[in-house]
Amino acid sequence: MSHGTARRDVDAPNEFPPERRGTLLLSRADVERLLTPDACIAAVEEAFRQHALGRASQAILGLHAPEGSFHVKTALLTQGRPCFAAKVNANFPHNDARFGLPTIQGIVVLHDATNGYPLAILDSASITALRTAAATAVAAKHLARRNSDTALICGCGAQAHAQARALLRVLGLKRLLVFDRDLPRAEAFAVARGAELALPVIPVPDLGKAVAQSDVVVTCTTARNPFITREMVRAGTFVAAVGADSEHKQEIDPRLLAAATVVTDLTEQACAIGDLHHAIRAGVMSRDDVHAELGEIVIGRKTGRTRDDEITVFDSTGTGLQDAAAAMAAYRLARESGAGAVFAG
Repeated sequence: MSHGTARRDVDAPNEFPPERRGTLLLSRADVERLLTPDACIAAVEEAFRQHALGRASQAILGLHAPEGSFHVKTALLTQGRPCFAAKVNANFPHNDARFGLPTIQGIVVLHDATNGYPLAILDSASITALRTAAATAVAAKHLARRNSDTALICGCGAQAHAQARALLRVLGLKRLLVFDRDLPRAEAFAVARGAELALPVIPVPDLGKAVAQSDVVVTCTTARNPFITREMVRAGTFVAAVGADSEHKQEIDPRLLAAATVVTDLTEQACAIGDLHHAIRAGVMSRDDVHAELGEIVIGRKTGRTRDDEITVFDSTGTGLQDAAAAMAAYRLARESGAGAVFAG
């Protein structure tokens, strides 16, 4: 191969073209433009695979402040190009009313895990939304019925759009129902996203009726009390419980979890902060009742859905593994396209 056509390994810090050498700074707009649902789903599925094979690890730190809290999720992925990521998020519930700021703000710092080189600093809100939706899609591939054609998304906040886009990549949905306690918010979502999603997006005022009509139910709210009950859910439904990422949040009736095949992103974490946490406290489940972690299903160690009438629940608490995988995918795409600003040399 001639010098003029030789391909440079743009991922190796010592071989970056001089104009691109340094740590990349990727904004929310950068991440959302670069990290397509397909790219993020593939990256997150690989992270779950690595964890199940013992090639990834994570750790969490949380601290409370007078008006909010901070948490740091870290992960190390060792397969392929090793990387380390730390996501630092601040959660201040009164920000909007008091300061006009988002409730959650933060960054993801991505390092090369072979030499410690800081590869990128990325907006965390976009990484979190995209990787959370990707995990739902990976779970749906294994736990939803193949002929699922109706999905319901509960909660029309920042996560809803990402969830809808990701589900459409793995399921042949024909309609999307959207529910929010603030019905005008659901109506606005339907108007804003219907054309882009290219299927009917229908705001629904009656939650129970909507759940009964749905093959897939995604809950992405900040609820502190369960609102999806056992009686609502028909046989064969797949439920992705996304909102409960702290011990105070809860979306799913413990009796529904007890009646379902439960799969977690990380069982230890779900026992501490997920909907599973509340089912265990209610005395209707134990840790041993969990069918599998998602990574175990991805690698074939455990089965996914086995019957059409099986109710399956994915307890999605959010992991640093997903953050690291999504950040690395966004970084690679940025290097390939020349996106982002150089933060440091």
